[in-house]
Amino acid sequence: MTTSKTNARLRHAGLAARVMSAEDAAALIPHGATIGMSGFTGSGYPKAVPVALAARAEAEHAQGRPFRVRVLTGASTGPELDGALARADGIEFRLPYNSDPILRERINRGEMDYVDMHLSQVAPMVWEGLYGELDFAVVEISGITPGGQLIPSSSVGNNKTWLDRADKIILEVNRWQSESLEGMHDIYYGTRLPPHRVPIPLIAPDQRIGEPHFHVDHSKVVAIIETDAADRNAPFSKPDGSAQAIAEHILEFLAHEVKKGRLPKALLPLQSGVGNVPNAVMAGLINAPFEPMTAFTEVIQDGMLDMIDAGKLRMASATAFSLSPERAHDLNARADHYRTKLILRPQEISNHPELVRRLGVIAMNGLIEADIYGNVNSTHVMGSRIQNGIGGSGDFARNAFMSIFMTPSTAKGGKISAIVPMAAHVDHISQDVQVIVTEQGLADLRGLAPRKRAELIIRNCAHPAYRPMLEDYFARSISGSWGKHAPHLLTEALSWHQRFIETGSMLEAQIEAAARA
Repeated sequence: MTTSKTNARLRHAGLAARVMSAEDAAALIPHGATIGMSGFTGSGYPKAVPVALAARAEAEHAQGRPFRVRVLTGASTGPELDGALARADGIEFRLPYNSDPILRERINRGEMDYVDMHLSQVAPMVWEGLYGELDFAVVEISGITPGGQLIPSSSVGNNKTWLDRADKIILEVNRWQSESLEGMHDIYYGTRLPPHRVPIPLIAPDQRIGEPHFHVDHSKVVAIIETDAADRNAPFSKPDGSAQAIAEHILEFLAHEVKKGRLPKALLPLQSGVGNVPNAVMAGLINAPFEPMTAFTEVIQDGMLDMIDAGKLRMASATAFSLSPERAHDLNARADHYRTKLILRPQEISNHPELVRRLGVIAMNGLIEADIYGNVNSTHVMGSRIQNGIGGSGDFARNAFMSIFMTPSTAKGGKISAIVPMAAHVDHISQDVQVIVTEQGLADLRGLAPRKRAELIIRNCAHPAYRPMLEDYFARSISGSWGKHAPHLLTEALSWHQRFIETGSMLEAQIEAAARA
């Protein structure tokens, strides 16, 4: 990371006078402060102040003094923020989503409080004051206009809310972010709390209803730090056979829905979760007979840029990028090319449930496990250990025109089945889950009663190693359950999870032995 005495990104003289070091800025933040930090899926998060704040926490701890802060963001961030502060034991409270492994371990050891919540609900709840006063906003931007407006960087997230609500503001002006990002953003200032809420005037994914910049009260800006640091996103793996099979099942299903007249030939706006499997679906769509497509989603991944380059995706609306390092550099180099094809909005707009319903989004998200009736667990491994969080999947799944969940049928080398008798934790109830897909096949659950759902999920989605176990459980539950609508044997419904905790595998001992032989 480097700094410069004269940064052309700071075009407002009054604000330029507030430049200081990250260490001096971090010194302004007291123990116990509540901080709204920018960042969404590894994009647009502050890179310098959190590292300096972590160093300060370590120094205070070495002197026997407490130093921890409350951190609110858009979603996950990067190692310079969540990782650095977690390593320094500098976070006492965190919301609404996290993917950092160090922070995850602290959460799962019970060493800090973590609130996993729907991403669309964060801004309204902060405006309601449910998380107390916002002492500081620490927000990365890509520049400041001569008029003193802030040019957003590679994510928008909750930054509008942080800037509006915080008592004091610290800005990181990152010149690594392309200057050509200016004009790509659409910052809407019309949201209100009830009873003053009015309809959001958005009826198409490519419509602009806001402004390209953030407004800011200059009197609240107490520090500006100049940086030149890349977003830290992990590279995507090449889709394996499982991911490709899932993608093929989904593409075949979408083609069938078009043929039946339930979807238009260009489909409806796409939403895709983060990861290699959703990226494989995007890759498959390049050669599919649907065009010109649009997206109304949370994040723009490599696959969507590839679709734009191939002329298959006309435009994409999101709140952030989630790109591999190579694709992030390519975006910076060609931001002029993409600027008219991409729109970044606040997450209270990108994830707004009413807009998702209005636009008729096709939602495609991952899962940890699904049970035989279609209840989905997206957050907790073995029912108690948080993985990342629900993110925006709930915002989209409940309100989508079509709600698809996808996953490989097993994990941990076959030790864990993604299809289980009963989900150990439920984020998405069966009423919000319309389609489940694994590499084994696809289950269209629309219009099916619970027992018909179970038969289809077991037959089409379960791995062959686990299918006989599920069939046996389901048959016995039909005869032995207290109720027959969604039959369960409560004494063994979660026994698969307990078996994994005790033995390291969900497979029964005799099946495990046969598999090894």
